[in-house]
Amino acid sequence: MPKPKLLPGWLTAYHTGQLPGDLVAAMVVTLLLVPQGLAYAALAGLPAQLGLYASLLPLVAYAVFGSSMVMSVGPVAVISLMTAAALMPIAAPGSSEYIAGAILLSLLSGVMLFAFGLLRLGAMAQFLSHPVISGFISGAALLIIIGQLRPLLGIASGGESAIELGMGLVAELGSLQLLTAAFGVGTFILLLFARKGLVQLLTLAGIPAASASLLAKLMPIVTVLGSASLVMVMDWQEQIAVVGTLPGGLPQLAIPAIDVSLVTKLWLPALAIGLIGFVESVSIAQAFASKNRQRIDTNAELRGLGAANIVSAFSGAFPVTGGFSRTAVNADAGAHTPLAGVLAAILVALVLVFATGLFQTLPMAVLAATIVISAIGLVDIKSLLHNWHYDRAEGLAQAGTMLGVLLAGVEVGIVTGIALSLATLVWRASRPHIAIVGLVPGTEHFRNVNRYEVETRSEILILRVDENLFFGNAEAVEKFILRALDAQPEAMHVVLVMSSVSSIDATALDMLDMLNARLIDLGMQLHLAEVKGPVRDQLEHDHFPERLGGEIFLSTFRAYEALGLEVMEELQRKQSQ
Repeated sequence: MPKPKLLPGWLTAYHTGQLPGDLVAAMVVTLLLVPQGLAYAALAGLPAQLGLYASLLPLVAYAVFGSSMVMSVGPVAVISLMTAAALMPIAAPGSSEYIAGAILLSLLSGVMLFAFGLLRLGAMAQFLSHPVISGFISGAALLIIIGQLRPLLGIASGGESAIELGMGLVAELGSLQLLTAAFGVGTFILLLFARKGLVQLLTLAGIPAASASLLAKLMPIVTVLGSASLVMVMDWQEQIAVVGTLPGGLPQLAIPAIDVSLVTKLWLPALAIGLIGFVESVSIAQAFASKNRQRIDTNAELRGLGAANIVSAFSGAFPVTGGFSRTAVNADAGAHTPLAGVLAAILVALVLVFATGLFQTLPMAVLAATIVISAIGLVDIKSLLHNWHYDRAEGLAQAGTMLGVLLAGVEVGIVTGIALSLATLVWRASRPHIAIVGLVPGTEHFRNVNRYEVETRSEILILRVDENLFFGNAEAVEKFILRALDAQPEAMHVVLVMSSVSSIDATALDMLDMLNARLIDLGMQLHLAEVKGPVRDQLEHDHFPERLGGEIFLSTFRAYEALGLEVMEELQRKQSQ
């Protein structure tokens, strides 16, 4: 039995040549982590310092248990919004009960994910389709953008759905605070320029493209420190909402209190937060791993994200997951291993101990603009349009999930997405592709008569069912076969090609039994061809071959030849009479 590994593989194989890249990446990511941590804590309705707490131990825990070399774990916009949506019906934002709920959400989510990882349930990443996940994230991002217009413009309004938020904003436009709006809109324009035009400008100035891209991504920390300094110099603290005093020092580690009544209210949102965070994080990890010809272990990802959320709870913080922008910056800055994340955690700790005073005059409008800019990058309209044209069912599922989030809130959006995923799957399976096939001349291959020039015999009807047979499509399959028989009245034999059928449930077996009996009554025979081993075992266990009027053939070609001879012999017999 192999000995358990006490250290992660990347650490045992670490060499000093990787250290400069990891150190530079850590410094760069820290400059992005600080403003994002503060902003996403505010989005979650929590004190700003909790965003920095959530950027400490989770990075270390993921480095120990995760599998991505460049993933940066911490607070993200969508998970922060889901945290707020789960807690607002329970307590007032920022209250001790609200904070306790956020900690419990992180703990529950972490325990679930870690347990799923131990049970090797990493395949869950495939349960929700990418269009549905994209629809959920796009809807949540739009909801975030609309919701952040309130602090960005200094307007006092609220609501849960996009309609409520929009109507509240319109009703309260008269209370717009000009100084707050100036900071918010100005920061938004500056950050938007940093995304769209700054790289090109820096490149024209002679800065290498890679360095220009990194500098552009560090604009959030420049705007944060610049705006905080401006408010302090101009003494505008009383005229504009600011972050306020942040407690200095590291978080006090403590075992979260377990309130059973609260657990019953939060376990389902915690599960949703964990699964959405896992699916999105795995997608990010796989995208970056493929660039570097690395592999991602989805079970290790479950354990890594689970451990990150557990230690976030022990730090008094809220749920976390992998963030795309930070991961991209981490990779671009030269990170080789998760040590970059560990070093980033150390640097954030130094900020907490020595530099929290830099952020106490930071305008909340600047954080709102930072959130809006991040959320804009999550709205994937291009994917929606592509899926709408490529696969209308997937496009409808994506659009429906997005609208569910926008019009009814995050929880309804999640339920809508899951329901649409299942509905799409069932709809497709209930409408199986069935083809009448014939022999391609000069070969042993059979193809769709509507697509190829093939050889057929009017006395033999051969159909290929391209789907598993189950209760949802049994009737559709039977109706198709009977319509095909009506169109081919000379048929004496019906051959079902089962090469794409991996299972037959009890309802579908009943359908085959009734079809077989009906054909026998009509003086016809039902045959099967290319039946897979497990399916044949299942049929033999039920003694179906004994009830079958025809035979089970190894191949469609063999069935075509054998039945062709039988048809010829039958015709000769009739002629001789």
